[in-house]
Amino acid sequence: MNILNICIVTGARPNFMKVAPLVRAITKARSDGGAVDYSLVYTGSEEDPTLEASLFEDLQIGRPDVFLGVDCENLNELTGRVMSEFDRYLDNKSTDVVIVVDDLASTMAVAIVTKKRGLTLAHLVAGTRSFDITMPKEINRLVIDGLSDLLFTAGMGENSNVSREKTELSQVYMVGNILMDTLRFNRSRLVSPEICDRLGLREKSYLVFTLNRKVLLTDTDNLRSMLSALCLSAGEVKVIAPLRGNVREVVAPLVSGYDNFYIIDPLSILEFGYLTANCKGIITDSGNVAEEATFNGVPCVTLNSYTEHIETVSCGSNVLVGEDAGKLAVAVRSIIAGQWKPSSLPDRWDGRTAERIIQIIMATAV
Repeated sequence: MNILNICIVTGARPNFMKVAPLVRAITKARSDGGAVDYSLVYTGSEEDPTLEASLFEDLQIGRPDVFLGVDCENLNELTGRVMSEFDRYLDNKSTDVVIVVDDLASTMAVAIVTKKRGLTLAHLVAGTRSFDITMPKEINRLVIDGLSDLLFTAGMGENSNVSREKTELSQVYMVGNILMDTLRFNRSRLVSPEICDRLGLREKSYLVFTLNRKVLLTDTDNLRSMLSALCLSAGEVKVIAPLRGNVREVVAPLVSGYDNFYIIDPLSILEFGYLTANCKGIITDSGNVAEEATFNGVPCVTLNSYTEHIETVSCGSNVLVGEDAGKLAVAVRSIIAGQWKPSSLPDRWDGRTAERIIQIIMATAV
C-alpha cells in the first residue's frame, strides 16, 4: 500500500498553533486505517528560544522532526538559505505534498522549491491580502498563492481575493479558520497564570495588551501617545501586557508613569488563552489574537488599518483603529463602559478545519 507522505513546514512560533490540528488530524486518519504519514519541519534553529518546551506540551504535539537551522535577519538571505536547505531535505525524504503556513519569507522559499520539484503545494490560510504591495508579506502571499495547487481559505473574503487573481476555483477550498481548532481543543485545558492571583484579577475586570509590529515600535513618539491614551482611557482598570525582548524594552519607559499598566513575562499558550478568554477587552496588533477574541466574544481593538481576516470585523468582535491614539481612546472607553458591538462566529470557524483539509488532501493528492 502506498503511503501519502505530507510535509508540514513552519517558519515561526505562531505557525505551530495552526499546524497542531493538522498533526492531530493526520494521526487520527492514520489510526483509522488511512495510508498517510507526516513530517514536521521548522525552518529555524533547534535553539530558537521562542520554542520553549511548554509550547509543544500545551499543543500536545511533538517537536519538529527536522530543523533547517536558518536564522538570519536579512529576508533575501533567509529566502535563499531556506530554499537551499529545504531542497537538501527533499533529497533525503520521500514527500508527496508540502503544506506551508501563512506568509513568511521562509514560507515563500519552501513554496518555490516545492513547485520546482513538481510536488503538490498546499497553502494554509490562503487568500489573505492587505492590498499594500509595499509590504514584503504581500509579495510573499501573491507568490505562494500563485504557485499553490491547493488553496485553503478561512472565509469568503479570501475566496474572493484569489478569484479576482484568476485562480482556478477547483483549487480553492473554504475550510474555515484553523486557529479555531486549537482554541476549541484547549478550551477546557486553560491555566490561570500567576498574575491573576498576584493582582487579584477577576473575570472581565482587566484589559490585555500585546504588541509586535515594527512600524509601531519604531515610531516611539506616536507609540507613547497611544500608550498614554490606553492607560488614561482605562482609568482604574488594569492593563496586563505580556511582552517579549525588545518590545518590552521599547514599551517599558513609555509607560513608567502609569500605575495601571503591568508588563509581565511571556505566557504559555494555555496561560495566555486563559488571560484573553476572561478579560474585559484586548488591545493588540496581532491578527491571531484578534481571531482568538472573536472566538471568545471578547471586545478587541486592533492597532492596524487592515486585517487579513475581515470577518473578525464584519461579524466578530474586532475594531480597527490604525495607529491613531484618539481612535484608540474612544474604543477603550467603549469597552470600559460595556458598550461594545455584538458579535458572532464566522462561517466554518467551528473547530473542524484540519479535518476538512486532510480529507481534501487525501482525496485529491493521489
